[in-house]
Amino acid sequence: MVLRTTLALVLFNALAACGTPAHRDPGGPAYSTEAVAAESQRLNAWFERKFDEDVARNPMRQTFLGIKDRYGEWTDPSPAFEQAELEIQRANVAEMKAEFDFDKLDNQAQLSWRLAEYQLERAEAAAAFEGYEYTFNQMHGVQSAIPAFLINQHKVATLSDAEAYISRLQGVSAYLGQHVANARDSAARGIQPPSFVYDYVLSDARGVITGYPFSGAGDGADDSPLMDDFRAKTAALAANTTITEEQAADLNARAAEALLTSVGPAYEAAIAELVTQQLKATADDGIWKLPDGEAYYNMRLAQMTTTDMTADEIHQLGLDEVARIHAEMKAIMAQVGFEGSLQDFFAFMRTDPRFYKPNTPEGKAEYLAEAEAAIAKMKGDLPKLFNTFPKADMEVKAVEPFREKSAGKAFYSRPAPDGSRPGTYYANLYNMADMPTYQLEALAFHEGIPGHHMQIAIAQELEGIPSFRKYGGYTAFSEGWGLYSELAPKEMGYYADPYSDFGRLAMEIWRAARLVVDTGIHSKKWTREEAVKYLMDNTPNPPGDCQKAIDRYIVMPGQATAYKIGMLKIVELRERARTELGDAFDIREFHDIVLKDGAVPLAVLEETVDAWLASKKT
Repeated sequence: MVLRTTLALVLFNALAACGTPAHRDPGGPAYSTEAVAAESQRLNAWFERKFDEDVARNPMRQTFLGIKDRYGEWTDPSPAFEQAELEIQRANVAEMKAEFDFDKLDNQAQLSWRLAEYQLERAEAAAAFEGYEYTFNQMHGVQSAIPAFLINQHKVATLSDAEAYISRLQGVSAYLGQHVANARDSAARGIQPPSFVYDYVLSDARGVITGYPFSGAGDGADDSPLMDDFRAKTAALAANTTITEEQAADLNARAAEALLTSVGPAYEAAIAELVTQQLKATADDGIWKLPDGEAYYNMRLAQMTTTDMTADEIHQLGLDEVARIHAEMKAIMAQVGFEGSLQDFFAFMRTDPRFYKPNTPEGKAEYLAEAEAAIAKMKGDLPKLFNTFPKADMEVKAVEPFREKSAGKAFYSRPAPDGSRPGTYYANLYNMADMPTYQLEALAFHEGIPGHHMQIAIAQELEGIPSFRKYGGYTAFSEGWGLYSELAPKEMGYYADPYSDFGRLAMEIWRAARLVVDTGIHSKKWTREEAVKYLMDNTPNPPGDCQKAIDRYIVMPGQATAYKIGMLKIVELRERARTELGDAFDIREFHDIVLKDGAVPLAVLEETVDAWLASKKT
C-alpha cells in the first residue's frame, strides 16, 4: 500500500527520485568541496546558536536535556510567550534565508534548512488554533505534568538542586495559575473537553494535595506525592554525606512550607475552576463540536501523520487493515485449535487467567521482571538488526501511583543527553487485567528495544546534525518506528508462542482500529460509546483498555492515527528495498538508513531511502 506524503504541501512537490532537494537549481553554479563544507559548517553553527537561545528561554526543556541553568524555574505558559516564540521562529527562518546560500550546502545541511522551514509552517498552522489543546486532560494535563516533571526530571544531586526544587514548588502558584487562566479563556470561547474528562483530572489534582503537609501525620508515612519525592531525595543526599541530617530536615521543612503556601492553594484554585467548568461541559466527544472544529482536525491529521490524507481516507485505511489482520488472527486461532468465532476467541483471550498476572505487588513485580527479560534478550540480538547502537542505557519502571489511574497503558521517556538519566519504559500496572501477558513482548519491543529507545537515543547521539533535529520529533516517524519494531522481531524468530504472536497482531490491530475510531469520533461524530464498542468488537483488548484508549483519543485528536500510517510507510520502503536490491539487501543497513537523520517527516524518509537505493544500484 502506498501512502501519499507531503511536507506542508509545498516544500517537497519538486522532489526527484534521486533525492535532489526542492530548492536546488540543477543549472546553478558549481561550488568547490571546501566552499560547501565551509557554508554547511557555518549554517550548523548558526543552528546551534539558535537552539541554545531557544533552550535558554525554556527552563523546563533545559531540565529535560539535563541542563541545570534556571533549574528553579518553570517555562512561561502564557499565550504571549507562545506568540513571542513564534515571532522568533519566523525571524530565524528569515535570517537563515538572508544569510546562507542553500545551493552551497551539503545534503545534511540542506535537509536541516528544509526542516526548519517545515517546522515554521507547522507552527503557523497550529497557531491559528491557539488554546484548542485541552490544558487539563487525563493524558498529559498540567495537573499531573507538574508532579511528573518534578519527580522524574528534577534530579537532586547537590544542595543547590534541592534548593531549586523548593524554588519550583514556590513557583507552582504562578505556573499553574497561568494554566488555569488559559483554560478559562478557552472555555469562554467554547473550547473545553467533554464532561467525563473532568472526573479524571479532578481525581489527579486532588491526589497531588492529599497527604502531608496538606493532611496526615508528619512522620513520612502519609506524605503527599511531592513531599514523599522530596523527602526521598534529601535523604539520599544525607546518606551519601552531600548534606547533613540537619540540612535535610531544614530542606524538608521548607519544602512542606512551599507545598502549603504555593502548591496547595494553586491546586485548590484549579480544582474550583474545573468544578465550575464541568457544570458547563457537554457529553459531545469529538472536536467537530469546537469552533472551526473540522479545520482543526484536518490540521491535526496533517501534523500527526505528515501526509495529506483526508479523514475519510484514513478511516477506510483502518477498516481495510482491520480486515487483513482479522484474517491472520483467524489463522492463529486455527493453529491453537480454538473452536468458535473470532469474537469468541477475543472473549477467551480477555478472560483466561493464564494470560494475566495477579493484581498484587507480586504480580506486578513478575510483569516488570518478564518485561526486563524480554528486553535483555532482544539486546543480545540487536547486532542482527543494527550496525549502530546507542550509548544510553534504558530501564523498565511502573507508572507512579499518583498518575497510574489516568495515565496511558505504556510510554517511553528519553534519556538525558549527559547520561545522568537512562531512557525509561513505563508500564502502567494500575489494573493488571489491562496488561495481558500475551502482549508483553510486543509492548516491550515497542516502548523499549528495538523501538523508541533505539530511535530516540540514537537520534540524540548523532554527530554532524544540529541539535534541533536530535531532540525534535515527528509522531508518524517515531510511533511508526515503534509499531514497526513490534513486527521486525518476528523475522528473527520471536513470538514463537502462537499466543505471543497473537499478542503482536493484537497490538497491530489496536493501531489499525485507531484509524477507524479516531476519525469516527472527530470527523464522523461517533459517540464515546460507539467507539468503545468498535474496539470491543474488533480487538481482543479488555474493556478497561478499550475505554481508556477511547478517552485518550478524544483528548488527543489525530495523534493515534500516526502509528499505523508511519509503520506502513516504513514497511513499504523496506519491501521496496528488498525487491530492488535482492540478495544485496541487508536489514541492518536499511535500519541504519532509516535512523541516520533522526526523526523526519515521511516524505523525507522516502526520499532518503530512494536516494540510498539509487546509490546502491550505481
